[in-house]
Amino acid sequence: MFDFEKLEVYQIAKGVVTDSLKIIYSNANLDPYIKEQWKKASMDILLNLAEGTGRMTNADKKHYITISRSAVFECVTILQILGETGSLPLAEAQGLYERYEKISKMLLGMYRSHE
Repeated sequence: MFDFEKLEVYQIAKGVVTDSLKIIYSNANLDPYIKEQWKKASMDILLNLAEGTGRMTNADKKHYITISRSAVFECVTILQILGETGSLPLAEAQGLYERYEKISKMLLGMYRSHE
């Protein structure tokens, strides 16, 4: 098992990303640009978290955690727009929002632990 797989934040993020991708792939009515942006941002959460975990210096780790957290913010913005335009049921958007918020807080804690 790789170090990043042992992280609770990684496991939670993987679940949210998987659920987001299921919505993206199953909803043909979503705008293709929004689908692509959401898919990219979702994957960036996981990929940067994994890459940062493999870095050796605290500065490098913090850099990748920051990018991962920024990707969470992108996903939340997309969710808000989808919810407000009726492209995604508000209850579904709210459920994902709460999970993204938890990930953001955990990433901030990780960032602070490398100071």
